[in-house]
Amino acid sequence: MTKAFTLLFALLLAAVQAPLHAQSIAFTFDDGPRLNATPLMSPVERNRAMLAALDKHGVKAALFVTLNNGADRPEGLALARAWGDAGHAVGNHTVTHLDLNSDKVSLAQYQRELLDCDAVIRALPGYRKWFRFTYLREGNTPEKRDGMRAFLKEQSYRNAYVSLDTSDWRLDGWLTDALKKNQRADLAPIRQAYLDHLWQRAQAYRELSQKLQGRDIPQVILLHHNLINALWLDDVIAMFKAKGWTITLPEAAFADPVYQLQPDRTVAGQSLLMSMARTLGLGRFEGWERLVDDGDFEIAALKASGK
Repeated sequence: MTKAFTLLFALLLAAVQAPLHAQSIAFTFDDGPRLNATPLMSPVERNRAMLAALDKHGVKAALFVTLNNGADRPEGLALARAWGDAGHAVGNHTVTHLDLNSDKVSLAQYQRELLDCDAVIRALPGYRKWFRFTYLREGNTPEKRDGMRAFLKEQSYRNAYVSLDTSDWRLDGWLTDALKKNQRADLAPIRQAYLDHLWQRAQAYRELSQKLQGRDIPQVILLHHNLINALWLDDVIAMFKAKGWTITLPEAAFADPVYQLQPDRTVAGQSLLMSMARTLGLGRFEGWERLVDDGDFEIAALKASGK
């Protein structure tokens, strides 16, 4: 039995066995907490704004800590603690955000970073043994991939998969550059481009889940601990609610059997759904290019409008 056929059988079995869901979404944030300087807001203000938006909508999310972004210092660790104190989950995203697909990064080095991050975050409220692979890359060799899968199992960690990948980081960079050039820049076009980007991705990944699973799965969205979400996370959550999506807990989403699958990831930055599609040989299905463009479409539109 081929690997692709085995996975296809597992996908079909999961689709039959799992209960149907109304479309739901769980919010997760990587690379936090950041202590880097940005226009408009201090690190404390950014953290507070994101937590306030989540609280306003009654949303419980997950923060995946990259230790050297701030949590290795008392002031940054306090920001991470604030997430746990507010009832959010706190997961592991390594120490330095190194790349397991790099020939310069060994399996042992990557595993050490997981353990070193765990040693800090385990004392925080909301701590979960959830690991989010950096760059969504699980290794450039079978030895690294299988080694990490075995290691996670040994450490009682789960792979905190992403199904709804976004390029919020790219639009955050555009936003930051615009503000550095002009602190009073009109941000309305960037805000709208961001919301449009997230909604386009959400619809596309929903369609892909229906194609692969024959149903709506609870989507796990990947966002980041950054300025664009400090400014507009309130609008993002309100948009999904207005579109009829419900907000679910990360724990509830991860309980769906689709998040137990282990497809191969041969391309960087793949969501779980894109990994499935590639493993099953779907190739360049309709709309695939808008799932891998890293926000190029929205950036091009902003450039064309002079914003």
